[in-house]
Amino acid sequence: MLNQTPEICVCETPPLQAGLIAPGVSPGFKMRPEVERINSGLAFAKLHEQWDELLAESASDCLFHTWEWLFTWWKHLAAGRELSILTIVSGNKLTGIAPFCLRPSNWSFGHPFRVLEFLGCGYVGSDYLDLIVRRGHEEYARTLFASHLATQRLVLKWTSLRRGACFANHIASVLLGQGWRMSDAKINTCPYISLEGKTWESYMASLGSEHRYNFRRKWKALNRDHVVRFEQVATEARCREAVDLLIGQHNQRWRSRGGSDAFHTPELVAFHQEFAPIALRRGWLRLYVLWIDDIPAASLYGFLYRRKFYFYQSGFDAAYEKQSVGLITMGLAIQRAIDERATEYDLLHGDEAYKSHWSRERRDLGRIELYPPGWLGRICQSSIEFARASRRRAGRTLTKTL
Repeated sequence: MLNQTPEICVCETPPLQAGLIAPGVSPGFKMRPEVERINSGLAFAKLHEQWDELLAESASDCLFHTWEWLFTWWKHLAAGRELSILTIVSGNKLTGIAPFCLRPSNWSFGHPFRVLEFLGCGYVGSDYLDLIVRRGHEEYARTLFASHLATQRLVLKWTSLRRGACFANHIASVLLGQGWRMSDAKINTCPYISLEGKTWESYMASLGSEHRYNFRRKWKALNRDHVVRFEQVATEARCREAVDLLIGQHNQRWRSRGGSDAFHTPELVAFHQEFAPIALRRGWLRLYVLWIDDIPAASLYGFLYRRKFYFYQSGFDAAYEKQSVGLITMGLAIQRAIDERATEYDLLHGDEAYKSHWSRERRDLGRIELYPPGWLGRICQSSIEFARASRRRAGRTLTKTL
């Protein structure tokens, strides 16, 4: 249910020094630095059309920044956070979005400040989170967003950033110059395959000989011994059924390994049951089912957005494990991406061994945490780092015990 609080709370940033024109703004522009804060689901819903237009004109354009992904996340996975989207409008045109939400302070856990996070954070697995800024307005947006955030007594915890290539770094550099404290860490890696100009055969030739031989041998044997069909889900009537199949196969596979956090809560399941049909209508969904003798043996869930394929999750029936149906399904999905002229196949975060068999390139994901100047900021940073270190020690102790 959407929040019915007032739609928009307007918060003006401190005025710039007299006579100073923000970089990227023409001298004839009447300067009224202003950041608007959107704090209700109703106002968020009304942003849809403008959000799409801005995203297409930004360097941050990816599936996990779409209004559809983030609004669906907000509906199902906000978990007590408060909506706090910051926007910049220049000449009646939306030029910047900081898609944020607020996590409440918690003194008992050593968090005296509220925490400003990105929409889409958490178990849902959004990668490359960032601010969305219209090309040509980057310096102007940096000035306004940083000025606004500098007045807030918040901890900024920004995760799943693309290290070395995110707008959030520019905001952080401004705040560091104003006495804020920062920690910056690598948290994961995203293997990916560059497909520009490749055919299926030229791509296969780039792989290790053993992996290439194994795929071809398994695929040939499967077709020799069974009737095989690789289906792309194309109707909404099939979509819900295929999502449930994927989730069931995935959870069954991981149950004996201690479980997976991909679909482990009712909220996550509800998110995907709603988002998959939306993605289908937008032409993004790539949900595949591998049928063997009319039995669904494996499934793969991904998205083709702006000619980039995002591999999200997969699952298979353990009864077909010896036939390597997971391997075959991945290979066929990559082949389909090449056929659709995708420029990239992104395997998203995780350094699982099977991803290295298919890919040669990597992007690092990072986490930036920024703490306000003063003693409370220092206490908050120390308590968060202490809690994180304690969890790591507990994890190592548990591993040794097992």
